[in-house]
Amino acid sequence: MNDVGTEVKIKLVSSIIPTEGELETYEMWLQGTFIEKAGTHYLRYEEVQDDKTIRTTVKLTDEQAVIMRKGGVNMRLPLNTKQKEQGHYDSPYGMMPLVTKTHQLSYERREASGEFKTQYDLILGGTSVGNYTLQIQYTEVQL
Repeated sequence: MNDVGTEVKIKLVSSIIPTEGELETYEMWLQGTFIEKAGTHYLRYEEVQDDKTIRTTVKLTDEQAVIMRKGGVNMRLPLNTKQKEQGHYDSPYGMMPLVTKTHQLSYERREASGEFKTQYDLILGGTSVGNYTLQIQYTEVQL
């Protein structure tokens, strides 16, 4: 997908309540690209964790979303409120299958901005490892 997109500013807020642990919240401000192709919207951005670049693509439709990460982290995380979805996470020990049970998913596109929110349980080896909330707001950069 080499479509030229619109440059956007992204505010990403991620909250995790581990099965055993306390609430952790992360907030990041990123530069990215918004692409619209055949009725599907894509947000692309890069982040750096532990000196490794991670390229993330978020595929958004009215019914579901998929978060794909490549680079320092390789992961495919499908989100669908109608059914559990199979994904995977590549760890140093090999590929680990994962399952998402999505409780809430909403995506609203406006004139020059948009907002995506989701809440899901992440299940590894048949056991929930935590409840995740992700909120992404983006605004087109005015040149």
